[in-house]
Order: sequence, then C-alpha cells, then structure tokens
Amino acid sequence: MKSASISLGVAAALVLGACVTINVYFPAAAAQKAADRIIEDVWGKDAKGTRQAPTSAAPRWLQRNLLAVLDVLIPAASAQVNLDISSASIKAIRDSMARRHRQLSAFYNNGAIGLTSRGLIALHDAKAVSLKDRARLNKLIAAENRDRNALYRAIAQANGHPEWEPDIRGTFARRWVNKAAKGWWYQSDGAWRQR
Repeated sequence: MKSASISLGVAAALVLGACVTINVYFPAAAAQKAADRIIEDVWGKDAKGTRQAPTSAAPRWLQRNLLAVLDVLIPAASAQVNLDISSASIKAIRDSMARRHRQLSAFYNNGAIGLTSRGLIALHDAKAVSLKDRARLNKLIAAENRDRNALYRAIAQANGHPEWEPDIRGTFARRWVNKAAKGWWYQSDGAWRQR
C-alpha cells in the first residue's frame, strides 16, 4: 500500500513537472505587438493597415475556451509576456530597414514590389520599373530580405528562444500585410493580391 502511494506521488510530481515545461510557449500577442511597433518604426507614415489577421484556423469561441482551460490548469500561461526588441542588433537592423524604406516606398506604390507570405519582399511587376532602375531595385530587394531574415532571427535569439524564429516570421508576414498602405501588393495562397 505504501509503495502504491509513493508511486502515485512520483507520478503526480512528474505530471506537475511536465506542466512547468508547457510554460515555454510562443507569445503570439506579444509577437504581434512587437511586430507592429517595428513595422511602424520602419514604415513610418506608410504603416496604415489596422485590421487584425486571423491567428488560427480554430473558431474564436474554441480559442477562448481553450485559453480559459489553460489559465486554470497552468496559470503561468496567462502571464503577460513582452518580447525584447531593444537589443543593439535589432535596433541596427530596424534603422537600416527604415533608411531603405525611403527608397522602396515608390516601388511599393507603383506595384513593382510586394510582400511575400514568408515575411519578405519580392518583385511583383518588372514592367513597373525602368530598365535603368532594375539592377538598383534588385539590390534593394536583396538587402531588405537579408535584414528581414536577420531581424526574425535576432528577435528569437534576443528572447532566448531561437526555435521561435518561424513563428516570429509568420507573425511579421501577417502584420506587414495588415499594416501595408492601400494599393500595395501582397501574396496570399500563392497569388498576388492588392490591398
């Protein structure tokens, strides 16, 4: 009888210990807030969109109920989390992107470039760019994509979770589109669409 209660105690401790590891989750709301702040810093007055992107295919009532259950079972899961976006490397990348945006803005506006579903930018309409400007635009696109990839990686690393990089990229991909100015192009389900 004593060994059964000890086994039950050990099993309970293991279950509780397993719950502690669940607390390391991707903070989607904090990531969206961080993405919005960086996008507004980079794009300035061009960051106009305000509609929310769906964060999951699950119905909202199901999301709310699951979060309520998690709040009861794992109180730490509901704690307010903020992503650190203040590191020197993140600031340097953001500043570089802001300077480059001044050159890219005209290409977004005329439809030459658009936002990809991977959180990058790509050539959308080569005919919208004069032959003499194409090489310069290709260099701008390559530099912007290098910075965006570095930004997603730097945010994940600054927060001690390099495994979050794909989630951060996905959050930014949605927020770039949601903050884009009317008339800018973006990819959705493999097709180009216009805001």
